[in-house]
Amino acid sequence: MKIIIIGGVAAGMSAASKVKRTSPEAEVVVYEKGSFLSYGACGLPYYVSGANDDYRNMIARTREQFEQAGIQTRLRHEVLKIVPESKRIMVKDLDKNKVFLDHYDKLMIATGTVPIVPPLPGKDVPGVHLLKTLEDGIALKEKVASPDVQDVVIVGGGYIGIEVAEAMVELGKRVRVVELGDRILKTFDPEITGIASRELADKGVSLNIGEKVEAIDGTERVTGIRTDKGSYPADMVILSAGVKPATGFVKGTGIRLARNGAIIIDREMRTSVEDIYAAGDCAEVYSRVMEENTYIPLGTTANKCGRIAGLNLLGKHEKFIGTLGSAAIKVLGLELGRTGMSEEDAQRLAIDYGTVWVSAADHPKYYPDPTPIHLKLIYEKKSGVLLGAQGIGEKGVVLRIDILAVAIHNRMTAAEMGMADLCYAPPFAGVWDAVHIACNAIK
Repeated sequence: MKIIIIGGVAAGMSAASKVKRTSPEAEVVVYEKGSFLSYGACGLPYYVSGANDDYRNMIARTREQFEQAGIQTRLRHEVLKIVPESKRIMVKDLDKNKVFLDHYDKLMIATGTVPIVPPLPGKDVPGVHLLKTLEDGIALKEKVASPDVQDVVIVGGGYIGIEVAEAMVELGKRVRVVELGDRILKTFDPEITGIASRELADKGVSLNIGEKVEAIDGTERVTGIRTDKGSYPADMVILSAGVKPATGFVKGTGIRLARNGAIIIDREMRTSVEDIYAAGDCAEVYSRVMEENTYIPLGTTANKCGRIAGLNLLGKHEKFIGTLGSAAIKVLGLELGRTGMSEEDAQRLAIDYGTVWVSAADHPKYYPDPTPIHLKLIYEKKSGVLLGAQGIGEKGVVLRIDILAVAIHNRMTAAEMGMADLCYAPPFAGVWDAVHIACNAIK
């Protein structure tokens, strides 16, 4: 059996590896548009900042390792079209500028996302960058090292935008973030993002919230940006206005797409077309807590779903247990974490919910350097079942959100979690941990 996988980063290579481990005789061919396989794109801001000074550290397995495992890899090859009726794909070799056809028995789409690039005047001026691929990261790290780059404007205040802002602060740049929405990091609720915004401002980042970029100035190189509220100098502009599923090439195939272009799949990663599967950021995913398909582009979910797809490409019927959308981010001196529903999710689903907001120390005051942890819990009023959790603080936050993710995954009530047997020792936590305190605040 010949299996073709389109996309060679998280979901794609997880699937390819699982296929070959399970069925060594299967023929597996991976087509990847870029120049690298299986890398951790979430590490790109830390490579740019210098926290990691070797991009090869982000590569989980090399091309040579995949080839030794029997996986055929075709880098710099873009799939232009899928023809399900004949089980063929049209492929372009980007280096040789040649187009050819290949056939499959089973096909998996794992093309991830492409950046949303607003149609701004000046978007192609030298000095305007994206940070999506490893190639982007290598180019950005080289350019930002120039002493001519002092004023950096980041368009977009999502995860990547804020991580890049932190990187630029650490590189000693003057940093401005321009965000069209009413706050940064909108997957977090306002209580959390308010604290994160103050941290950025305290460290010198200019936040222009509710402001629309209208043009990028410059000819030979970037000199500034113009918005609907003013003009600002810029030696470099980084566009981080979000991403969209990279699924343009599947239109007309009969594969059902969501409104945003994400591939609609079931919990076995099957698309609406027989023998075609999809996983990762190009596809929707099942939410365990909301009990519906949703779009949550995260590397953690992509790897899990890729592994399941690899089994099901071989005829298995493994079902994905579901995601909670658990995510974390470091914002200078703070760490933020979230899992499960936000208030907006609960409102959209018409759930009768309640919330609590508590502040507690990460460990007792009789051990040095206690710091505050702020936790917000969302719960169903009638049952007390936990639905969502968010937190922010200097240390110990993300691991506590992990605890709450397990509780939400298992549909625990606040009362149950409030009595869970968590570790206690003065260097780590109080006898009543912040998790206990938050859960027991729910009456």
